[in-house]
Amino acid sequence: MRILPEKPWSGACERNRDAILNVLMEHFSDRRRVLEVGSGTGQHAVHFAAALPRLVWQTSDRAPWLAGISQWLAEAALPNTPPPLQLDVTARWPGTQFDAIFTANTLHIMGWAEVEAFFAALPGVLAPDARLVIYGPFNYGGKFTSASNAEFDLALRADNPKRGIRDFEAVDALARAVGFALVDDRAMPANNRCLSWRRPAAAP
Repeated sequence: MRILPEKPWSGACERNRDAILNVLMEHFSDRRRVLEVGSGTGQHAVHFAAALPRLVWQTSDRAPWLAGISQWLAEAALPNTPPPLQLDVTARWPGTQFDAIFTANTLHIMGWAEVEAFFAALPGVLAPDARLVIYGPFNYGGKFTSASNAEFDLALRADNPKRGIRDFEAVDALARAVGFALVDDRAMPANNRCLSWRRPAAAP
């Protein structure tokens, strides 16, 4: 008998999933196909897909994460979670079109060039009137919102100098440059934010 490796698990996912779900239930209420960029362990995917059964929840991440995501999807056996896609934001994106994108705790892990690549790719995979929801810590006016976020930023940069908590204004500028307008900036537990943008139906 083949022994499967233990599923990956994140305590942060367990703690923040319901707060995030409240936002998604509002902003994804009329969506049909969601691409989750950087699905990580896969915990968020099965929780959100179970609570939003009319959505097709497409997971994606870099190759090392796909096996763990697949374990979570297989165990949940939900009809609206197709197999995960391999996705590097700086490489080729899926040819399928989506009407929403969700990503959590990814922008501070990416280098800034990767953040720029992420936003630049959005028009190619999103339909008009699409939604974009991003969860994670952000700075405002170049300042940290808490001492814990400042400490977290130091740890991120010690691990990789390209990482770090992003400035909201810079991220919003990237979103606006590809045709998205901010519709919600919501405070979340543990000094995080949930940012939601909408792409107008007439976007070029």
